[in-house]
Amino acid sequence: MSDEEKVDGRINGPQDEPKERDGLIMRLVYMLIIWAMISLAQTILGAMTIIQYIILIINRGEPNEQLADFGTSLGIWIAKAARYQTAASNVKPWPWSELD
Repeated sequence: MSDEEKVDGRINGPQDEPKERDGLIMRLVYMLIIWAMISLAQTILGAMTIIQYIILIINRGEPNEQLADFGTSLGIWIAKAARYQTAASNVKPWPWSELD
């Protein structure tokens, strides 16, 4: 299985749909919290980008695999959060559901 297939499975694979839908007010509260979390995730992504680039320079083009894997997981979380934000899914991202 390729890396792209694994990532697609983590984003679009089976997810436990909530038994009850949140009311519109509660959904708004979750959306505001997730919006703040996405903003923090973007800051972390920016810092990771700079750190990984410095590592690439030091290691002559070899990336840090752990940092790359964390970046993949962060990207998947952002994608799941965006799906909830845009009502493409009723599954809230971590910490309300499994991280994968």
